[in-house]
Amino acid sequence: MIPEPDQTPDGPRYEGRVLPRPDDEVVDQGAAFDLQTLVSRRRMLGLVGIGLGTAALAACAPTATATPSATATATASASATPTPSATASAAATALPAGEIPDETAGPYPGDGSNGPDVLEQSGIVRRDIRTSLGGTTPVDGVPLEFTLRLTDMANGDAAFAGVAVYAWHCDAQGRYSMYSDGVEDESFLRGVQIADADGQVTFTSVMPGCYAGRWTHIHFEVYPTEADITDAGNAIATSQLAFPQSVLDPVYALPAYDGSARNLSQITLASDNVFGEDGGALQLATVTGDATNGYAASLVVRVDTTTTPSAGAAPGGGGRP
Repeated sequence: MIPEPDQTPDGPRYEGRVLPRPDDEVVDQGAAFDLQTLVSRRRMLGLVGIGLGTAALAACAPTATATPSATATATASASATPTPSATASAAATALPAGEIPDETAGPYPGDGSNGPDVLEQSGIVRRDIRTSLGGTTPVDGVPLEFTLRLTDMANGDAAFAGVAVYAWHCDAQGRYSMYSDGVEDESFLRGVQIADADGQVTFTSVMPGCYAGRWTHIHFEVYPTEADITDAGNAIATSQLAFPQSVLDPVYALPAYDGSARNLSQITLASDNVFGEDGGALQLATVTGDATNGYAASLVVRVDTTTTPSAGAAPGGGGRP
């Protein structure tokens, strides 16, 4: 429906413009009037369109309060970064090619299999093994922390949580507590740890010395539970950890290790009567640190409970296993 013209003193008007033919309908005012009307309407629609577009853009644009600050962004980014768990870190460690080799417990195990039994003594479950049980004076030597990460091969190399690990080794002079002359009444450098959820045990100790006939090593036995350590026959694995020569050389240059450098020079991993079969490939620890500040050693120990432990008496070939 077309609106009626407005009445003014100058005559009828339509949209503010005087009608050239006041007696005719608006649609009959001529081509010139129709052209002005069309232009006027397009201009109005354009202005309306601009207004609507501006409103839409305003609605889409982020408000000032919605823009995160640099601090908030940094905080959000930091919180969004996943932190790997200890389990994930452990899982990322490459596994050795096979089960930890069964080795002799040697002539000085202290597990009751050939005389002295430290595993029946109170306080044997401990992390720091530098003193005798109940003692306060630590043995001399370069500080060492060694960690064994045990996996259960029968269960897809899952972390072997809950197993008990008994570890022991000689002191800087090559002496074994409970056996060697002068330290028969001592129990230093022997202890048990229970594997955590990641299958790990860690001992605080000192770097072992090197005695004639053997490459430097640490003995360990693995038991199903803490309760099982009362009988050496319950061990599900018995093996030894070896050290790289690059770590031993600076240690054995120190006065506390007198004689160790000479003994080490007379043997190699390949000629050792325990590690010689494969040069210690599955038993050579990864070691970091230095002779001034101490060392951290680690070894992944794969245990296969479907096989029968074969560790026996001390092998031949001289020296003390």
